[in-house]
Amino acid sequence: MAQPTSDPAGQYVTNPPRDLPTRRGTELAMLGFASFIVTAAFMLVEANQEQELSLAILWYGLAYMAILTVAHLAVRRWAPYADPLILPCVALLNGLGLVMIYRIDLALTERALQLGREFSPEAPKQVMWTVIALVLFLAVLLLVKDHRTLTRYAYTFGLVGIIALGLPAVLPSSMSEVNGAKVWIRLGFAQIQPGEFAKILLMIFFASFLVSKRDLFMAAGKRVLGVELPRARDLGPILIAAVACLGILVFEKDLGTSLLFFGVVLMMLYVATERIIWVVVGLGLFIGGALIAFQLFTHVQTRVANWLDPFADPTGDGYQIVQALFGLGTGGVGGTGLGAGRPEMVPASSTDFITAAIGEELGFIGLCALLMVYLILAMRGMRSALAVRDTFGKLLGGGLSFAIVMQLFVIVGGVTKLIPMTGITTPFLSYGGSSLLANYILIALLLRISDAARRPQTSVKPRPQPQAPLAEAHTVMVERPK
Repeated sequence: MAQPTSDPAGQYVTNPPRDLPTRRGTELAMLGFASFIVTAAFMLVEANQEQELSLAILWYGLAYMAILTVAHLAVRRWAPYADPLILPCVALLNGLGLVMIYRIDLALTERALQLGREFSPEAPKQVMWTVIALVLFLAVLLLVKDHRTLTRYAYTFGLVGIIALGLPAVLPSSMSEVNGAKVWIRLGFAQIQPGEFAKILLMIFFASFLVSKRDLFMAAGKRVLGVELPRARDLGPILIAAVACLGILVFEKDLGTSLLFFGVVLMMLYVATERIIWVVVGLGLFIGGALIAFQLFTHVQTRVANWLDPFADPTGDGYQIVQALFGLGTGGVGGTGLGAGRPEMVPASSTDFITAAIGEELGFIGLCALLMVYLILAMRGMRSALAVRDTFGKLLGGGLSFAIVMQLFVIVGGVTKLIPMTGITTPFLSYGGSSLLANYILIALLLRISDAARRPQTSVKPRPQPQAPLAEAHTVMVERPK
């Protein structure tokens, strides 16, 4: 029977030696389980809405299975040691989001027929965006063979990220403004939100910069009010980038993304330096910025008023949040059942308020289970960040994982009236191309970092010492045994 042993370098080996498990079989089994859940959800929606099973289920099911198969084969080929739970969690979230978008399409199509209007379903478009996102997912896994190579282009990524954030601000409102926020670039039939991609580029820049300046952030510089600050020339680049990002986002009236950026950068700074004072200073700056934004922007005042008392204007500015609260209340603990509620009564139910639709039809239990899937996804990403051997990978992996949690807190907190509504999308669930594309790129980077963390180290064999030529070899006197 083979017994585990340990080699001189401390690596776990077996006798006879065998390869470490990649856990791709576990990933495939979990993907199959996610497919079963999504297929059952589609059937429930059809049974409750159409009272029959149509061919649409077959079309969506085959498309979903094809996407999962290609993603699994790509991970098996290019990131064989990646965490086996990251991709199944993403597949389940993406599938359930597609189910809910399809369910809302059915209700809105019926309403349009009653009113004699035309309605363009969003579910087929979401499938198309998912396929495009898969292409980007494959491209990242194929091109980024080592996440550490991203540090070579860190400043370029930072510059491109700031330009991507600022571009909608300089465009005319007809090409960039939607619901009061100038965050889009609309060209004919296509529109894209560059800020979704900018957040990944800027996280790469911040991670690389903090790695190179980590010691200076901890000690070097002057002492002001008991706080040791880095030198201005070392602190300058990150301050310029952070202020530029927040200033652009405030000018674009997209305060939700501003909060997301601010939280992620603050977390990465704390992880890099392990100094709580940066968290205190950051929270103080955030509170000051929030008060200034409240005084400057009327739409911020409106959202705060709706947060404090949405029933003060239930048919006007508070209509959306009031309908969402009624939907969550109707769902209760167990929910009305997939296809048996009225989520279409909430404006933007397939985008900003899709968690309210899920809470209505799946109830408190279903919504909590969905949030647990997000937490498992973020936890596995952070676990990979802790296990990876280089500091850049730790910071980048931690930042990418925390971005998922932060974005989820901002959107779910707004829908449930825990915090003022900010208007950002729920990762993988909400309808929208930009969010889906950017988040699949984020997952590809997490898988790459996870693969590096779990990949066994190759033992380096000592180089053989060169032998002296026979003509130059020293004579060794050997005593004859007695």
